[in-house]
Amino acid sequence: MSIITVGLVPHPTKPVHDSLDVIRAWSAKHGVSLLALESDARRVGTGVELVDEATLVGRVDSIVALGGDGTMLGAMRLTANRPVPVLGVNYGNLGFLVEIEPDELEAALDRVANKDFQLESHHALEVTLTTAGVENSYLAFNDVAIARRPGNGVVTADLRVDATPYGYYKADALVIATSAGSTAYNYAAGGPVLSPAIAASVVTPVAPMSGITRSVVLSHRERMQLTIGEGTTAAAVEIDGRAMAEVTEGVELRIQMRRNAGMVIRLDAGRHANKGRIKLSLLDLPLRRDQLLELVPSELRERVTGAK
Repeated sequence: MSIITVGLVPHPTKPVHDSLDVIRAWSAKHGVSLLALESDARRVGTGVELVDEATLVGRVDSIVALGGDGTMLGAMRLTANRPVPVLGVNYGNLGFLVEIEPDELEAALDRVANKDFQLESHHALEVTLTTAGVENSYLAFNDVAIARRPGNGVVTADLRVDATPYGYYKADALVIATSAGSTAYNYAAGGPVLSPAIAASVVTPVAPMSGITRSVVLSHRERMQLTIGEGTTAAAVEIDGRAMAEVTEGVELRIQMRRNAGMVIRLDAGRHANKGRIKLSLLDLPLRRDQLLELVPSELRERVTGAK
């Protein structure tokens, strides 16, 4: 067994105690050390070494994230400067990143210990926000959104790609998404779903009024710059759904892709892909009933339809 130290990242509010009990028992049996952040002390309970962020990132061989996609994204951001494999246990709802259910956890840990899994690389967007000469940096695995505050005008911005002017936006919001994140806010705003096999980003305006009104897809090699323009009096910058800053006219955002910034453990990539397609169909991806049934496991399909 090559795994020596496992980091735990629990959901901040959901009851994940049963899974923590499974992990504690499994780690004791296999001689694996458990680490968690000091801020999660009340969530993880006993039998777990509590450390600061730098120590956890420097010591863990893998991470178990107990929650939904948000918890997974948090674990990936935590280890982005030293990507380690992250196993997601689903305590969420319509998650696209998490793969296993709580009752599958012990078997999944055994497979990880035996190296019986695949690694799925995830790209991220590096965002540098410059306000009055002061820079702040963020990392987004799903998307960056610049959204107007209700009652505070619109979002206007000029877009440059590799220093070449592309045009301007005037909209309720702008969404810049990775391939993995294209199924979230970008898709809800009418943007395209990008294959996770490509390293690309997509810029989609939400309720555009003028300027660029369609989605723009960019290569991972291209660097974009958004300069917030006139009429934007207060807009929130959201990183993977979390409001991180506020921007007004004159603020600049530089965005570029960091490839392979995170690694997700996949125990059954084909099964996970099918589940993802089913979830997309629930979000109105146009699949016929027969196409949707093809994604359902055969034993369940037989019970539903009587087909062989």
